[in-house]
Amino acid sequence: QVQLVESGGGLVQAGGSLRLSCVASGRIFSINTMGWYRQAPGKQRELVATISTGGITNYADSVKGRFIISRDNAKNMVYLQMNSLKPEDTAVYYCNAPVRLGLGHRPNDYWGQGTQVTVSS
Repeated sequence: QVQLVESGGGLVQAGGSLRLSCVASGRIFSINTMGWYRQAPGKQRELVATISTGGITNYADSVKGRFIISRDNAKNMVYLQMNSLKPEDTAVYYCNAPVRLGLGHRPNDYWGQGTQVTVSS
């Protein structure tokens, strides 16, 4: 099986920074586009940022210019550098990765357990 484990969440004041990390482990043949999503209380899960295997990135408008997504393909890791944090960034952040378990296999979607980010005003 495949596991995704996030780390790096916490409590920070508005204007501060946090760096989230996510590592994928297990039976992994390849990983396609990886992403970060978040879910605030009472709201639906939303896309924060994605990054392709080749490093092409995509960001939600609400985080453009403040967040930076990156990945290390050799380590099966994805990162999210969050700068100039705002109270509205408060949410549980989830890592997502479509993983192929073998050659010719279709990718299966995996999610981490989530890490809490709280931004105080």
